[in-house]
Amino acid sequence: MKRILSVFLSIIMCLALFSCGGNVDYKDAESFESALNAGEDLIGKTVTFTVEEFSPNSAFGYNLQAGEHLNFCSSENPNAKAGDTVTVKVESVKSVIGSYIIYYKMK
Repeated sequence: MKRILSVFLSIIMCLALFSCGGNVDYKDAESFESALNAGEDLIGKTVTFTVEEFSPNSAFGYNLQAGEHLNFCSSENPNAKAGDTVTVKVESVKSVIGSYIIYYKMK
């Protein structure tokens, strides 16, 4: 019985590990920005990026900046800081004066 339980728990742990990393559409800000510049529809896509700067009081809400033109904004505090790597799901994208305002949900 212990052996069966051990095998079952091992399988569940493996599935949990594989499911966490396998759902990312864009693995960095550069590839995501290239897709934006190419005019791709990125609503519902996931992206992992490193936060370069965190602005909690921006005009668009909590702003996680990734690169010069990517602003990942939310009305909810993402509890992230510069240097953190985060994964988000894109809800909407707007172009404002040469920059992208991306609204998201944390993954």
